[in-house]
Parts: sequence; C-alpha cells; structure tokens
Amino acid sequence: MKVGVLVVAYNAESTLHWVLDRIPATLRRDLAEVLVMDDHSTDDTFAVAHRYANGELPLTIVRHERNLGYGGNQKAGYRYAIDHGWDVVVLLHGDGQYAPEKMPDLLAPILDGDADAVFGSRMLDRGGARRGGMPMYKFVGNRILTTAQNAITGAGLSEWHSGYRAYRTAALADLDFVGNSDDFDFDTEIILQLLGADKRIVEVPIPTYYGDEISRVNGIAYAKDIMVDTIRHRLGEAGFGRGELGHKREAYEYKPSPNSSHGIVLELVPDGRPLRILDVGCGPGWVAAELRRRGHHVTGVDITTTDGVSDRTDRFFEADVEGGLPDEVGDGFDVIIAADVIEHVRDPDALLADLAGRMEPSGMILASVPNFGHWYPRARTAAGLFDYDQRGILDRTHMRFFTRRSFRRTVAHTGLTTTAERYAGLPLDVLGVDGVIGRSAGAVDRLITRLWPTMFAYQFVVRLEAAPHSIDAIPLANA
Repeated sequence: MKVGVLVVAYNAESTLHWVLDRIPATLRRDLAEVLVMDDHSTDDTFAVAHRYANGELPLTIVRHERNLGYGGNQKAGYRYAIDHGWDVVVLLHGDGQYAPEKMPDLLAPILDGDADAVFGSRMLDRGGARRGGMPMYKFVGNRILTTAQNAITGAGLSEWHSGYRAYRTAALADLDFVGNSDDFDFDTEIILQLLGADKRIVEVPIPTYYGDEISRVNGIAYAKDIMVDTIRHRLGEAGFGRGELGHKREAYEYKPSPNSSHGIVLELVPDGRPLRILDVGCGPGWVAAELRRRGHHVTGVDITTTDGVSDRTDRFFEADVEGGLPDEVGDGFDVIIAADVIEHVRDPDALLADLAGRMEPSGMILASVPNFGHWYPRARTAAGLFDYDQRGILDRTHMRFFTRRSFRRTVAHTGLTTTAERYAGLPLDVLGVDGVIGRSAGAVDRLITRLWPTMFAYQFVVRLEAAPHSIDAIPLANA
C-alpha cells in the first residue's frame, strides 16, 4: 500500500528536524512520501524543512501563503493525499508531542485490513498520561470531555483528543471533511463523521510527552466547540440539521404511538369490514403492513422502492406523484392515505384533486401535514437561524409549508370537506425519548397541544370526504 505521512507544522523550527529524524528506519524506505505542511509559520520552520531534504526521506514541503488553522492545514494535506493516490495517511505533529516511533503500531490495523482509522490513545496505558507529564487540569478535562462525548454518541473511545492518527484515504474520501472547522475541533468532527459513516476505528496505546512546546489551544473555547459539535452529531442522527456531522439513516420511520401521525391515521381507518386502501407515499410500507394485518387490501405508491415494501403491500407502484398517480393504480378506493406526502409536491391542490377522483363516493382521504406554525420553526426563524433539517417540519425535501389556516384553505379549494381534525404532538418515539422522561414529556406535550394547537401541534391530521358532514374537531388529547 502507498503510505504517506502528513506533518502539520506551525512555528516548529526547534522540533521539526528531531521529529523527522525519529521516523523509524524500518518505515523510511517504505514510505511513499512525507509531506510537511508549513502553516505560514513566523519562524524558520520552512527553512529547517528544506535543510532536511537530503534524500533520506521522500520529502515534499509546502508553505501556505496564509495561515489556514490547525483544521485547515489538515484539510489541505488530506486533499493532497487523496489526489496523489496515497492509500494511507499518517497525521504527525511537527512539535514532537507524539512519538514517531509508534507509527508502525498505528499503521498495522489498516495494513491488515482491520480498520479505516487508527487513533493513538494516551489513556489506554493506565496512569501513563500523568507519568508522561500531562498536566492534571488537562487530564481531568480530557476524561470529562471523553466521557461526555461517549455518552452522547454511544461510542466507546478511550480518548477523543489525541492528534496522532492514521487514516485509510478511501475512508477520508467518503467524508465531507472540507466543510469542517479550520480550528482545533476539526479532529472531533472527523471522529463524528467516521462514526456516522460506520467506519471502523481502532485505538492503540501511545506514550504521553509534554515538553516545552507552546500550546495554542484555548481550552475553554475548545471544550465548547467540541461539545457543540458532538451535540450537533446527536441531533443530526435524530434528523435535525443538514447532516454534516450526524445524519438520519432511515429513509422513513414508523410512528405507531397514539400521539403520532401514523397512530392517528390508523385510528381513523374504519373497522368492521375489509377495505380497499391506497397508501400514497407509503415508504417501506409499515402502515400498510398494519392495515393488511387488520384484513384490508392495500395498494402502495412511493417514489422509490424500499426493500421489503412489496411484501408489506398487496400491490406496489413506484411513481413520482408530482405528475399525478399512474393510471394502473386504479380507483374506487374506500380509504386513501396521504401521510407526510402533500408537503413534498409543488401543487398540493392538484394532488388532492387526483386523490379525490380515486376514491369511492362514500370514501375518505386521511392526510397529514407538518405545522410550520409550530414553536420550533417559529423560534428558529425569529432567531435568524432558519435552515433546513433532514427530517421533520423543516425537512429539506419539503416543497410547501403549511399552517393550520393555509392547509384548511388548500382543502377548501379541492371541494372536499374536513370531517375530522386531529393534532399530533412531538415525535418522541422517533427521537428515542422513553421511560419516565418520555412519559412525562408526552403528557406535557399532549396538554399544551390541546390548549394551543397552532403553536404546539407538530402535525395536522385530517379526514376528508366528498359529501358535507359535521366536523369532529377533537384534539388527540381528547380523542
């Protein structure tokens, strides 16, 4: 494999020669390249590197025209490694804080095919960090932050804060690291992206060394930044944010709780006889599977074919409903479900009219839309933080936003009549909030949703029929 070493250096004139000298002789002849990235040092780091270029190492020296920052320097180095066909890149600091002699240990798991990333950990050798001179305040801070980050992410790393690492470059190429921080929290963001991409991480013990090098890390600011990044990752896995550090993996999740849109839709489907049901935007078909279990015949439609959806529906059609339903779907349905789909099309009126033409004269449409008047998008907009999420009300695939008033107006334009209106609360089941906290949060959410639905209802769920009926506008909490 083509192995290269990225040496990040800033004002390292007194240590760089020593660091390069310590790269093991057994590795020196096998390395494809040693790239010294001088981050616009104000001392003679660049000249020291040039004086070392004597043929003993395949040395390439780059000096940035401006200071890119610790993270920015790494970005440039990783782009170089990827563009020049390296298979493995080892990150080595030019200040001598990490032992070059341990480089073979970092490389071994990757060369053996057992890892995508290997981190040198100063915490695997119990007591080694303090024996190596790590100040007590740094040791305690390291342990507190690592424990918190493991708890938030579910990882089990012994240390999140070592800068001695080796990466398989193909794994780096899968990550959007170019958009990461240019500061010292870049290392944390790389870990979070590796976790989010299910890359294999291995730790190996390394010695701790603290000399007279100058620390350029503002500890308080660093702790704040890495905790913000870690929380962003956790929220990203729940669907919030754009997904740079943590992303929602499931394309569609089943929300069967009574306070959710799926639970309400299932409650509104009439019992008593088998029905012909059309589930538009059925996703993997979890709602369809439950309806079939109750004895109904279900036709599913979705823009993509998800594994297993054909087994959960009686018939399935892959189609983009933006242009209307395919003719072969048919008509004469007793119930048509449009759960979390109307907001994804440019012309909701046309879609609802198409659905209305597919149902029996005595049939119904059960539709749900997110509430843009909910406190969450209101608060983000008022704070000037409006942006799209991966899921939820601010889902980046939404083409239209609805409040209760605007959705009622859309329904009125179709000539349909709303005969039931329900209010779904926060999707606590999807967010993984359970136990005592989940039950307490659910009770509070149901109460405030009933008292002020336009502010606290997460979604509106309606039953639409062709003939006029008296409206049953009962919040879920009273249902």
